[in-house]
Amino acid sequence: MKLNDINIRDPFILPLGGKYYLYGTRVRFTEEFPYGWGDQRGFDVYESADLINWDGPVSIFEAGGGFWGTSEFWAPEIHIYRDRFYMFASFISEKTRRGTSILVSDDPRGPFEPVVNHSVTPADWDCLDGTLYIDRLGRPHIVFCHEWVQIGTGTVCEALLSDDLCRVVSEPRVLWSATDFKRDVSISDDSDAYITDGPFLFRDASGGLCCLWASFSEKGYCELVSRSDSGEIGGNWTVCQDPVTETDGGHGMLFTDFSGRIDFIMHRPNRAGSERPEIYSFTETHGRFSIAPLEN
Repeated sequence: MKLNDINIRDPFILPLGGKYYLYGTRVRFTEEFPYGWGDQRGFDVYESADLINWDGPVSIFEAGGGFWGTSEFWAPEIHIYRDRFYMFASFISEKTRRGTSILVSDDPRGPFEPVVNHSVTPADWDCLDGTLYIDRLGRPHIVFCHEWVQIGTGTVCEALLSDDLCRVVSEPRVLWSATDFKRDVSISDDSDAYITDGPFLFRDASGGLCCLWASFSEKGYCELVSRSDSGEIGGNWTVCQDPVTETDGGHGMLFTDFSGRIDFIMHRPNRAGSERPEIYSFTETHGRFSIAPLEN
């Protein structure tokens, strides 16, 4: 299949051993979940050698009856840590708030099993879209969103993880809020609802620490960048006011292809049932970031 044949949200690519592994949120409609991505109980992987032709999907995780999450299986990311593959993904249940869990496998094709059978984000917070960051001292951190559904204006937060990724070992710290983007638009007409989605950390051309994340401008779902003033997670963060893209696409991440090019992937449009992963080249010019269609 081609990339446009794949209907997922929140795409994430892991390049490894001559293959690209593509993960994301399943999109399937039911009467109970008409927006298409609420009742999924698993995740898949697609594989490609050239970013054009893809095989799959192959299931990498299916929740059994003992797994704590029961619905809204969202935004799987796969990170290599200590020679194993760790999945960060969001879940919710009838008895718990939404949170990010960490799962592990010895293979990028799974099967994945929970490191611990509960979320690692604060149990009394609604959280989603956790991602892994390893600081320059080799310590693992989780960067995640404290969700707007609980606090009105969403935030991006971080906390230090234990070395075995079983638990958070520091108090969560707010890095920035949705409305630090001055053109942020509420998604609700009758209440404050400012969104933070999909943080993904990377380093710019000078070695500075940056983070992609998604929200809404007056043009729709958009992708933004924030920067740390110290080059590390503990610095003060500033939101760049020029979106990377604001054409109804987002929840993006970066990866380096096998030629050394830095690529950006996101889903677009941000409309239930129509989402497709799209890949672009990612460029930094004088400290500003932009994307362009790939030249295949």
